[in-house]
Amino acid sequence: MILAGGLGTRLGERTRDTPKPLVTVAGRPFLDHLVGNLARFGFERVLLLGGYRGERIAGYCHDASRFGPILSCLLEPEPAGTGGALLQARDALDEEFLLLNGDSFFDLNLLDLALPGADETENGERPLARVALRRIADAGRYGTVELAGGRITAFAERPAGGGEAVINGGIYWMRRALLERIASTPCSLERDVLPGLAADGRLAGRCYDGAFIDIGIPEDLGRAQELLPRWTRRPAAFLDRDGVLNVDHGYVHHRGHFEWVEGAVDAIKLLNDRGYYVFLITNQSGVARGYYDEQAVRALHGWMGEAMRRRGAHLDDIRYCPYHPEGTVEAYRRPSDWRKPAPGMILDLMRHWPVEPAGSFVIGDTATDLQAAEAAGLPGHLFRGGSLLHRVREVLGGR
Repeated sequence: MILAGGLGTRLGERTRDTPKPLVTVAGRPFLDHLVGNLARFGFERVLLLGGYRGERIAGYCHDASRFGPILSCLLEPEPAGTGGALLQARDALDEEFLLLNGDSFFDLNLLDLALPGADETENGERPLARVALRRIADAGRYGTVELAGGRITAFAERPAGGGEAVINGGIYWMRRALLERIASTPCSLERDVLPGLAADGRLAGRCYDGAFIDIGIPEDLGRAQELLPRWTRRPAAFLDRDGVLNVDHGYVHHRGHFEWVEGAVDAIKLLNDRGYYVFLITNQSGVARGYYDEQAVRALHGWMGEAMRRRGAHLDDIRYCPYHPEGTVEAYRRPSDWRKPAPGMILDLMRHWPVEPAGSFVIGDTATDLQAAEAAGLPGHLFRGGSLLHRVREVLGGR
């Protein structure tokens, strides 16, 4: 869910007729940046909680299907506060859900925030919420957070004169049972709910060091115009599949035939955590040879995605080539510039995503993978087996 009901009064004329989350940033509504990022991590349903100029939020839902997730909107009939908006959405919530502030961008592995950790067993009780935290150099605009281990113990007022501190980054992984802490509306999640959870030991926090900006004041809105395009342009890791992510048993095409390579999912999560785009590029000549069809390829990739997300990892996009010049299925019997060693899959991904070539690389287990990398102008790294996590760390320089 995205909280999109604020007035945005500090932005003056910019929000006179426009809800703050729809203010244009880098040529697009700010919500585009948030919804597009959720799509990267595999979220399929997004609920916008609107208030001020709610009809504009509702209209945005109808126009934003291009991202992939199904968007819907719930408008509060009168101002209910951030906690009240959450309470009104009770019937739409899963048992666990992600909640984002609609006026801030925080670049982190959203799936990591959902993973159980040490905070799951402290005092025998699971936290009701986990907050993404950010250490910033000047916390003068924000309330601060006190953290002990994995638990938030208290919230404090803005430090006089600013200075370095840990702040609430405006992204939460929550359990629906938290709604029992909201007795009435209007209610502020930040002022009325979270401090009580912290006092009871039911609020966890994790610090991340990704890019962060809040567009609530004109100065930071101006900075976001330049920074967001820069932040979304990032290096990418292009990974072969058979022999790199999974053991190559020969024309692997269903989950019963699939075996993860040691450290494969952890390697992908490491790249996610470091802010890389992670792409899968795979020749699938088994389609052209009639061993299986494209639906089998897509089904296996869907299952892989679900398995990775449960462990805090994800692929940003996938390209596969079903063609082969010696195929037995006529529709697929032809050469293709997507088939490695040609670089077509890599180049297509670089056209569709804001990939920064500097720092990008390919990992494969054959010479054709490295030839495709060279043809695309990227370094290629050979994987000879063992732990993919270890190999990725080597490629990243041991980091």
